[in-house]
Amino acid sequence: MLTHWQIWTGIEALASKNGLTPSGMAKKAGLDPTTFNKSKRTTANGKPRWPSTESIAKILEATNASFDDFSRLVMTAGGKIPDHTAPIPLIGFAQAGVGGFFDDGGFPVGGSWDLVKFPEIRDENAYALEVSGNSMEPMYREGDILIVSPGAEIRRHDRVVVKTLEGQILAKELMRKTATQIELYSLNPEHPTLSFALQELDWIARIVWASQ
Repeated sequence: MLTHWQIWTGIEALASKNGLTPSGMAKKAGLDPTTFNKSKRTTANGKPRWPSTESIAKILEATNASFDDFSRLVMTAGGKIPDHTAPIPLIGFAQAGVGGFFDDGGFPVGGSWDLVKFPEIRDENAYALEVSGNSMEPMYREGDILIVSPGAEIRRHDRVVVKTLEGQILAKELMRKTATQIELYSLNPEHPTLSFALQELDWIARIVWASQ
């Protein structure tokens, strides 16, 4: 008998096999990006919630996988001992400015990401950016990995990643945000504080962890 855990782990394995997060796979299949979030796997009173056959059929079509392929992933999941890490997508800052890696909300999509193992965090849409260049020294140096959570609440003085409509990716500290403007403090003292009208930005997301 297949367990609730096996089915959901099989879905995660299918996403990982295709270089996607569960939310990225859901979006690719035309589903709501939160369809496979862990918060959707139990009801409010703690009872297991199972994925629908329709949603499974759609992700199989989106990934060109057969039901037998999915069944093997599910059965393999039954023999796994779950660890406390999960793969998250990784790209460099230069790549991040190119189209096709993020949706309109700043969530990672597409199958061209590398994957890195990282202790599980609550946002299943989290991803990693690899720092390039020296514009963020001394706080972040080339090769450092920044873990970004597009679903995290952003407050003043949080470190954030911002993408402008022109495709520029910036890592800054949020100093001030109003209904129309945003002010960003540069982590490198040699670079000025920046101010943008909100309509100039594609998205903004919080940095929740950085390698040092």
